[in-house]
Amino acid sequence: MINKMNRIVSGFSALALSFLMLPAQAQDMPVQKMLRLELANQAVMAAVKKCLDDGHRVSVAVVDQSGLLKVQVKADGAGPHTLDSSRRKAYTANSLRDSTHKYAVLVTQKPELQSLTRLNDNILLLGGGFPIKMGGEVVGGIGVGGAPGIQFDEVCASAALKVLKADETYEAKP
Repeated sequence: MINKMNRIVSGFSALALSFLMLPAQAQDMPVQKMLRLELANQAVMAAVKKCLDDGHRVSVAVVDQSGLLKVQVKADGAGPHTLDSSRRKAYTANSLRDSTHKYAVLVTQKPELQSLTRLNDNILLLGGGFPIKMGGEVVGGIGVGGAPGIQFDEVCASAALKVLKADETYEAKP
């Protein structure tokens, strides 16, 4: 009987100890920031609206921190190719953690970096893609495709980053 009682007390003690250790273990777990779907939707719609206001029919894509498509919108009248270009720009900006235009310029200035263009089938080194940085972390990427020039794509992507209140909006300097 005493032996059985000792086992029960030991069991409860072990259980209580494990509950006490949970907060300490949880603190050791890394916390990953993420872009919520609601915000991603607001961002793509802001970019589409900006481009439509400027007379451009585009597609806009947002990928998550893993490079997976989160939201994509094709404006009425935008070409079918814009879906692929916007997604690939968003993927590239997220993956390389910077503006796709910056890397497009870099590979033309440094031929030894040309292999970046063939890194995988999702990479597109063409302006119009920016990483989405929030709280000091890249939480995704946004890409705009279809305007008649990368500077127009970038203005629309920047409008989306403003809606997100991203750390950096990549606004063109006057």
